[in-house]
Amino acid sequence: MTAFWDAPVRRGRFLDDFLVGDVYDHWPGRTITEADNIQFSLLTMNRHPLHCDSHFAAGTEFGRPLVNSGLTLAIVLGMTVDDVSLNAVANLGWKEVALTAPVFPSDTVYARSEVLEVRPSRKRPTQGIVTTRTDAFKQCGTRFMTFERSCLVPRRDAVRT
Repeated sequence: MTAFWDAPVRRGRFLDDFLVGDVYDHWPGRTITEADNIQFSLLTMNRHPLHCDSHFAAGTEFGRPLVNSGLTLAIVLGMTVDDVSLNAVANLGWKEVALTAPVFPSDTVYARSEVLEVRPSRKRPTQGIVTTRTDAFKQCGTRFMTFERSCLVPRRDAVRT
């Protein structure tokens, strides 16, 4: 008897599954904690006091610590994986990353991606390039980040299960 985890089921989208204009609402959202922010900041050696010193942050225009923007980018990118890049061969790049509003510990973040372009690879006939734009929102509806991302994705018929 084969266990369900041994079954050759491929989840996620392949090149053939993407259509320009498709929109994916990534779920679930993610509440960012103070511990997340401090641990990520220390792990990445970002010692800016705005991320880890509440007394310092109280004296800034924000009045409290900000979530490290590297953390928000990593979380939002991670939220897109199931819908956009679970089967990707590689991420090819990000561009037009814009941070448009602050994120604070205890904010919950959500993301939505739109497919901008789908094209065959010129060098890899069994794969293609998918470009998406992702917008990220806080629980109140404020957009705080947007970026474009391109990844290399195989065609469904080119993948062995």
